Amino acid sequence: MDKSDEQARERLAQQRQHADHNHDNLLSRADAELHESPAASVEEKARQAMAKQRHHQDHTADTLLERSEEEVHEP
Repeated sequence: MDKSDEQARERLAQQRQHADHNHDNLLSRADAELHESPAASVEEKARQAMAKQRHHQDHTADTLLERSEEEVHEP
């Protein structure tokens, strides 16, 4: 395994930790809102939050892949 492969794996691990942290924060906020809002409103907010989280995860994964490809192709 060369240095760029190891760096890509380290970045992937960091990205996963970041995504896990974001997910935990999202769950905490959703739980807090659950105790403050009526049920129908909470469901809609949860759907919106999960959609936003999914979009963020997809964007993060795309960015990581682009960076990894750039590093692999660097001279």
